[in-house]
Amino acid sequence: MTTPPEIHSARTESSRSTGNPPSRRTSDTIRQMALFAGLLFSGLFAGFLLAVLILEASLRRFPASVYIQVRQVELAHLDDLAAVLLPAALLATATLVVVTIARPGRTRWLALTALVLLLATFIISLLVSVPINTDQQGWSVLAPPSDWARVRDRWQIAHLVRTTTAVCAFITLVAAAITPAPPGARRAQGAGTATALIRPEPTPLEES
Repeated sequence: MTTPPEIHSARTESSRSTGNPPSRRTSDTIRQMALFAGLLFSGLFAGFLLAVLILEASLRRFPASVYIQVRQVELAHLDDLAAVLLPAALLATATLVVVTIARPGRTRWLALTALVLLLATFIISLLVSVPINTDQQGWSVLAPPSDWARVRDRWQIAHLVRTTTAVCAFITLVAAAITPAPPGARRAQGAGTATALIRPEPTPLEES
């Protein structure tokens, strides 16, 4: 006895929707893990930069001796935290770009934008912030350099810019996390789930 056309169609659709589930599931798992890690590390890094920005704004009304003391306390271990969070955020976001770049939808562009913003943050840190940090570690509280205020202002402006790029990167990743899947992908997932649920077990008559 022949199989009814509607059952045959459902089986065909189910086989198509489950044609490459292992690779697709692996890609989805990597995407979710990369997105979670990117949100975690970029969020922590942006929060860290915001806290330092508030502290630096408060220091502007204090003299050189106080500023140098606080800066040298900051530089004792806070740089170590930044050296962990920023590379981790970059790695996670780059992984997200790799696994989403060939997919339709806005997620790939949001991930790419976040990566560019984090790279800008890294470049500003490398070219401006870190050299000044190294220089300030050798400053004397009793004999501050004559241009200490100019150096302070340069560092704080660079820090404001990199804080802005880091916060924007985090917001962009949040947008990527809440962006719905493209309609085509949702229909394919729904069709695969539906046909898998309604597919009947073959009866002896069908098998014959």
